[in-house]
Amino acid sequence: MMEPARIEVDQHEIKQFMASGANLSEYVSVPQFYTDRSVFITGGTGFMGKVLVEKLLRSCPGIKNIYLLIRPKRGQEVKARLNDLLGAPLFDTLRRERPNDLNKVIPIFGDITSEQLGISENDQALLCRTVSVVFHSAATVKFDEKLKLSVAINMLGTKRLVELCHRMMSLDALVHVSTAYCNCDRAEVSEVIYAPPYNPNDIISLVDWLPEEMLDALTPSLIGRRPNTYTFTKALAEHMLLNEAGNLPVAIVRPSIVLSSLNEPLPGWLDNLNGPTGLVSAVGKGVFKTMMGNDNNVADLIPVDIVINLMIVTAWRTATVKPSSPTIYNCCTGLQKPITWGQFVSMSIDFMRKHPMEGVFWYPTGTLRLNRPLNTALAFLIHIIPAHFLDLFSRVMGKRPIMVKIQGKLIKATECLTYFTTNQWRFKDDNVRELLSNLSAKDRLLFDFDVSHISWERYLEGYVLGFREYLFKQSADTLPSCRRHIWRLYWIHQITKVLAIIFFWRFLMKRSKKLRDVWTKFLHLLVQMARLIPFL
Repeated sequence: MMEPARIEVDQHEIKQFMASGANLSEYVSVPQFYTDRSVFITGGTGFMGKVLVEKLLRSCPGIKNIYLLIRPKRGQEVKARLNDLLGAPLFDTLRRERPNDLNKVIPIFGDITSEQLGISENDQALLCRTVSVVFHSAATVKFDEKLKLSVAINMLGTKRLVELCHRMMSLDALVHVSTAYCNCDRAEVSEVIYAPPYNPNDIISLVDWLPEEMLDALTPSLIGRRPNTYTFTKALAEHMLLNEAGNLPVAIVRPSIVLSSLNEPLPGWLDNLNGPTGLVSAVGKGVFKTMMGNDNNVADLIPVDIVINLMIVTAWRTATVKPSSPTIYNCCTGLQKPITWGQFVSMSIDFMRKHPMEGVFWYPTGTLRLNRPLNTALAFLIHIIPAHFLDLFSRVMGKRPIMVKIQGKLIKATECLTYFTTNQWRFKDDNVRELLSNLSAKDRLLFDFDVSHISWERYLEGYVLGFREYLFKQSADTLPSCRRHIWRLYWIHQITKVLAIIFFWRFLMKRSKKLRDVWTKFLHLLVQMARLIPFL
């Protein structure tokens, strides 16, 4: 894997920090703030939650305890899920250097969809007595989730958490994780909570009262200009938080499209195929080549460790400054370090050719298109038809056919993502920049969320290597053989293109006498010119 980039803080930055009026003798560093404090995290077993837990343990060694809300899942008990979480590769450094710190992570049996979060009275009393900082990142991130479940998790879960927070005796900060796209009905999104299309409590009542079939039928009209239930319920959750929080110290962090880590705890680490990753990896496998999108639109991508660093510092800032109203932080790259969808696709494909995966079906290529009929026709020709042929071949060979099923999942994923690849937003991030300026030079290095330092070329190479290693479990030792395989596929791809052109030309020639006459005259002209060459 690639080495993490080192970010230097020059003397000018230190002088700028001193000039801002900060008194270093009174400055409480971020690790100092977390010393002897206990933290409660919802969504701690998710992608972002894992990185948050690891970063708090590693960079804030004085932290007292981290309580994680965990529910049994697929027959696996809470303790087993915690052991799986702490056994992940991203905790390797801690296991090697400070293994006892992993004992600070304590599971709290519960469920975000249950009354009082499904937490026992004893555990509620424990949390209310000991917790100083709460990170609420539990959410359903499925774009096509049914409205009933999306409301239960994203809205009711938030409401129940706030009720618990009101009972915490020494709460210093509640950091709620939202999304930059909760206001995607606006072209420009500032760091404010916008008025919702409906009263959040009315939507909760509606979901509780209506039969699910009727609710599903009403969902498109309810969400209006938003593309899915995820962005709709996250917008309502923000406004509900504003109404329910009262005097609680609240901040909201809105990340854009969260991808693999930039540097920490491992470059390129990720554990899911959400967002563009599933489609990009399908391109790398050679089974996906075309989708709707605008090459020139900004793809507002954000590394997960940038988001986590901002969340940790946001809690520190909220606790030390105690703002009178919730502060919003748009965690995005579009203004300071933009990358277009075209650049993202092109660079990702280049690196998937440089570091190919095992089991590649075809040479990786891919294109974004704005012509929907053309994209649909090409998708049918190069996705659906080959998938049926491959499944037929699998049946003949006595193997399980899977390609049609895979293409069905990819079609569903493209439908969810197309809205974001064909539209453009401008996310303002003034509060994030201001927060960065209030950190000491040391804290800026330790909890870096300055997106201006990102090298997209270096990051995307780590991203490709990351999903190759962590998602597909492919060793770097297989790269030489994979490169030989991709070289063979390259020549097969080129020969196939030539044969396709010849076949198409012969097809046209057989059906058009005029075209044959033109072709004959052209060949006759070439022969005459060739005969004249010796006399020139």
